[in-house]
Formats: sequence, structure tokens, C-alpha cells
Amino acid sequence: MTRADDPESAEVQGSSAEHALGTAGVSKRTADAAESRAANRLWWDADADDYQAEHGGFLGLSDFVWCPERLHEEQAGLLGDVRGKRVLEIGCGAASCSRWLADRGALPVGLDISAGMLRHAAEGGRRSGTAVPLVQASADCLPFGADSFDLACSAFGGVPFVADVGAVFREVARVVRPGGRWVFAVTHPMRWIFPDDPGPTGLTVTQSYFDRTPYVEIDATGRATYVEHHRTLGDYVRALSEAGLRLTDLVEPEWPAGHTEIWGQWSPLRGRLFPGTAIFVCTLDS
Repeated sequence: MTRADDPESAEVQGSSAEHALGTAGVSKRTADAAESRAANRLWWDADADDYQAEHGGFLGLSDFVWCPERLHEEQAGLLGDVRGKRVLEIGCGAASCSRWLADRGALPVGLDISAGMLRHAAEGGRRSGTAVPLVQASADCLPFGADSFDLACSAFGGVPFVADVGAVFREVARVVRPGGRWVFAVTHPMRWIFPDDPGPTGLTVTQSYFDRTPYVEIDATGRATYVEHHRTLGDYVRALSEAGLRLTDLVEPEWPAGHTEIWGQWSPLRGRLFPGTAIFVCTLDS
């Protein structure tokens, strides 16, 4: 979902992906579209097995979980009636959401930049008996014709990992038919000001909400090995409007009672005090 650690910390040698990619530290610099695509394709390929081993049980084999706060589409109904609808899942990962959609009569396509994640998606199709079409591509370069889908969705998928979020929204507006819906979940922008720590240290502001410099991990040569981009709420709203997408709801899930699981920076401690997820519900103007 996200892994942007405290930008002041260079201690990022914590996973097999970081070792495989030779991640040496964090660089306070920009990253363009091409560099962001290349870095995140390498990262998610290298991390796919670890990510699925750690989070696959939480996400389910065929379930639609919007966020670490455990908001399920079954209860939220943010996509509306999906039966018979053509649905594009952007940043599908192991495609548990796409399989959930297919089991409810939708016609989903799962898209991800990472071949490693799509390998898990294909395996999930075999295990569940619900195979869905899978496409490898970046969220800002969708390989589909105009009006190809009735809906598009992304549960912590490709949106934070592209340099130009406006390009993603323009592509969504192009491939979704007029009157269609676009719903996506991202880390709540206010989380950017805090360290990625689920404990008390994660309650202290360490950087500006208005600093749009991306979080960039690099190897010893300065090559980016992971890139994540920050936008304010206003940035998202303006980019949606400019793409012809109308924001109809902004959901900020509260931490549910009895939910004790820690997922990265998400925890009961932080969840009781401020939101961890923002879900944008949009329609494409006719």
C-alpha cells in the first residue's frame, strides 16, 4: 500500500526487496514520470512475495478491502451495483478486488505495473477458480480505447506512485464512459506530516503538509529504487476537476472498535486521533 518512511531517516535496509535493489538511503529530490515508473516497477517486482506473505491474509483471496481500517466494499457500496459492469482495477496487486467483483457479476480487468504482483494475481485466480483478465501497464498510460469501462477503482493502487496525478485522472476520464464512476483510496494526505511510525513517535509533526517533494529511496549510484508522491487534498480535487471528474464524496474511514492489527503506519493509536485513508468517489461528467 505505502512505505514512505520518515524522510529524515536513511535506515531503509529492512526487507529482501531493499537488499535485492541495493537501497542505500533516502534522497530529498524530485522524480519524473519515467523514473517513477522504472523505480516502482522494480520495487513491486522485488517486494511482491513479501507483500503477499505479509498482507495476503488481511486482503483475502477474493475480497474488496478498501484500506487498513477494514472498510469493505460489501458494506460501503461505493461502486454501486456492479453486475454486468465493465470495471478497471488500477494497481490491482494480487487482484483480490477484481475477483470479488467478478464473483458479483462484474466484468473486471486487473491492471498493475508489476509483473511480480500480477504473478500473484494469476495464482489467486487459479486458487479461487475465478480468473480475471490481467494487464501490465502504468496508471498514467492506460492501454485501452475510449469509453472501454463503466467504472474504475483503485484500493491503494497506482495513484501515489506516478509523478503526474493529472495524467492518471485524464486517462481514467478517457477510458471510462460518460456518467461512469471512479473511486480510489490513498493514504490520507495529512499523514505526510508525520513519521511512518505506528507508535507515539508517529504523533509528532516532522515536515510540512505543503512540501510536495516525493519520497525517493536510492541505491549507491543515486538510482531511484522506490518513489512515492505526495499531494494535498486540494491538489487531488483540482486535478480531478481539470480532468472532467466530479467529486461526489470524500470518505475518511474511522478506525473501527476491536481492530487491533497494525499495518505499517496504521495502528489503533493513530487511528483514534486522525484519518489514515482518503477515498475519493467521483463521476465522469456526461
